[in-house]
Amino acid sequence: MNDYDKAYLDFHMRLLHAFIERAKEQPPFCLEDNTQEDRDFFLELSELPNSGGADLLLQGQHLFCRIVAAYPHLMPLVPRDLLWFFGGDCLHYMPDEEIRIFQELDELRQNASETQEPFSYENARLKSLGLH
Repeated sequence: MNDYDKAYLDFHMRLLHAFIERAKEQPPFCLEDNTQEDRDFFLELSELPNSGGADLLLQGQHLFCRIVAAYPHLMPLVPRDLLWFFGGDCLHYMPDEEIRIFQELDELRQNASETQEPFSYENARLKSLGLH
């Protein structure tokens, strides 16, 4: 894994950790009387950052699609970047314009990697999303 890919992965892992921290403060996860299914789901979600490679992406797709179906109140807390990062069925929950932006960011990162130019995914993301 090159430095560009490592920085990309690290950025998304920070987002994932932050989302998990926020999700545990939300019902049903913060409630003492939640169901075993809710506890099992949150355990899977909490362990997701410890997965690696293809397992991380496949398990992430599965869990985030379950969030859409079973815990839709959490969707405003989900960084859109994670839907793109996990890909697959998660892309169904992103509008075309958003997908285009993330595709362009991936192309910028790939071009920088090929030319060995300095590149900050986080700065390019902020600029592309009009946040910088």
